[in-house]
Amino acid sequence: MSIFSGFEEITERDHPLAPHTWYRLGGPADYFIRPRNVKDLKEIVRRCNENHVRMYVLGFGSNLLVSDEGIRGAVIKLQGEEFGRTQFDGPKVTAWAGAELSKLVLDCVEKGLSGVEGLTGIPGSVGGAVRMNAGGSFGDIGSAVESVTLMDIQGTVFEKKKPELIFDYRSANIRARFILSAQLKLTATDPERIMRTVKESWIYKKNSQPLNTRNCGCVFKNPPGAAAGALIDRAGLKGLQVGGAAVSEKHANFIVAKDGCTSHDVMQLIEAIQRKVREQYEVELELEIEVWQ
Repeated sequence: MSIFSGFEEITERDHPLAPHTWYRLGGPADYFIRPRNVKDLKEIVRRCNENHVRMYVLGFGSNLLVSDEGIRGAVIKLQGEEFGRTQFDGPKVTAWAGAELSKLVLDCVEKGLSGVEGLTGIPGSVGGAVRMNAGGSFGDIGSAVESVTLMDIQGTVFEKKKPELIFDYRSANIRARFILSAQLKLTATDPERIMRTVKESWIYKKNSQPLNTRNCGCVFKNPPGAAAGALIDRAGLKGLQVGGAAVSEKHANFIVAKDGCTSHDVMQLIEAIQRKVREQYEVELELEIEVWQ
């Protein structure tokens, strides 16, 4: 009898993960599961625990590198209709984890709600954005989040609110495996003013980032008092290539996947960059992307 008997409709074996990542790299998952709702998710978690199956949670794969060998365990993607919802109640918004961040931003702009327009152009799901406090020069999502609904590895659903909920640079003090939804508090503002920020954001990204390439955004976090991209650039690493992976000529904190690239190539290049920056500046670059291996 299959571990996930009764869930054949939402479970696939040996499912390729590359199409689910922006890098388009990586091997298959033993199990790929798309729960339709929280009830499904709770039962899937219970069965994984009973059968000692390791669980991974997949968002939109915009900052994810999956190993060429794939994943031994269950990859759970919250993309059922229930997980893609957003609900507006005046300036308060409830966005579920599988909702698309870019669509949420546009919806808020259209409604004249300010607080997330600085996230323009940042890809990914709401859940992933909250987990890593996604943001950039124009702000981060944590400043708008008031509370999150979470589910732990035992299937217990609970809420975490500010001030207990703390957001920092590219991180949040969320230890629960599953983010189910986030409650945002926004401000009603003139839509034209919000749209100006949106346009500024897009122009900045277009001019400074390699948008039309296979990449997963900034690879490294900025170390205290410095910019990772600037350090990599000053180390003379723009254009450095390992196999099909290359440091972008446009923004040194982006690694671009070219034809024939493998996840191994990207990891080798990451290690080479870290080594060079360590040698030249005595700075340890920490990964901003998530690596599954």
